[in-house]
Amino acid sequence: MKYSKEDIMQYVQEEDVKFIRLAFCDIFGRQKNISIMAEELPRAFEYGIPFDASAIAGFGDETHSDLLLFPDADTLMPLPWRPEHGKVVRMFSDILYPDKAPFECDSRRILKESLSDAKAAGYTFAFGAEQEFYLFELDEEGAPTKTPYDTARYMDIAPDDRGENIRREICLTLEQMGIHPECSHHEEGPGQNEIDFRYSDPLSAADNAMTFQNVVKTAARRNGVYADFGPKPLEDKPGNGFHINMSLSSGGSDALDAAVAGILDKAGDMTLFLNPVQDSYRRFGSEKAPQYVSWSKENRSQLIRIPAAGGEFYRMELRSPDPAANPYLAFALMMWASLRGVEQGLALPPAVDLNLYKASAEEVAGLEKLPESLREAQERARASAFIQGHIPTAMLNGYCASRDGE
Repeated sequence: MKYSKEDIMQYVQEEDVKFIRLAFCDIFGRQKNISIMAEELPRAFEYGIPFDASAIAGFGDETHSDLLLFPDADTLMPLPWRPEHGKVVRMFSDILYPDKAPFECDSRRILKESLSDAKAAGYTFAFGAEQEFYLFELDEEGAPTKTPYDTARYMDIAPDDRGENIRREICLTLEQMGIHPECSHHEEGPGQNEIDFRYSDPLSAADNAMTFQNVVKTAARRNGVYADFGPKPLEDKPGNGFHINMSLSSGGSDALDAAVAGILDKAGDMTLFLNPVQDSYRRFGSEKAPQYVSWSKENRSQLIRIPAAGGEFYRMELRSPDPAANPYLAFALMMWASLRGVEQGLALPPAVDLNLYKASAEEVAGLEKLPESLREAQERARASAFIQGHIPTAMLNGYCASRDGE
């Protein structure tokens, strides 16, 4: 729904809103915000709210540190866990320089650029996200442990599945915020859970992915546990995936095959932004996390899976990303790689109809591997004309600085 600035200010007055959180994220997708009082909202819309960018990862140093946040009226969302009286709402914000020029490392702006390119080419994208997370016990001082909240397995039910009520609270909270989960269940790891989302436009899907992690972490703390979205929280257990479903349409013609070919072609170059920390690479190659650049229908050992669905539900699923990824950059790069595949008429390579977790060395000998370490992914990205053409140099430099141990 489209809102005007006047609509928002009327809502704030009528609904007793006292605080507005202006949300954005650093280059790695970690959400940040500034909270302003309701009476400051007209100023925010007209002049922006300044902040010190030198304190935000990837936003530069102290020499030119002033940036401004301008709220996006279309993203107004109440925070249901805050007080009923003196309500709190959140809006995502555009980041601009003092002269009103767009800030090049605003990853939400980068996704908007890819949307503009898709529109100019006559294509419409939709995304659906599936994020996994672990629930861990807290110690006596309230600090996270590595003790799982339960020992249940895939799609087990209560009482073995102790996360059922927490997932229920998460889903109901998201509905109150206008976000519609599709399904939820216990995952394979002890204390591991998954909640999936309906398809939506790329910008809404990325905003919702950001909101989702915040809601999950808040609900977990309210229930005395800790939510961990790390790629590999437990050494010998399944890692957390961020499976991204994507569909593509243009006037009824389906160009998804060429889009998949485009993503496969640039998969290694993009991996740094889909898997941005060292633990991301400990997840690859087991427990339904891919290791090779390959595709197949229905096969969960592949990088790209084409699910058994037709018509409007015909889509691809990219299985390599993990929840450490910045969703704005992940979706943008997937769209640009897809558009390149379509424009160049790239053909899909042959499907790999094997269980790659059990395949012999001879069977996988001809397959390209995804980068096997953060350092290798950084080198691939730096050498990629595709990445250099779409990711600002300052942002690429930030991702290529060592992040071992995070």
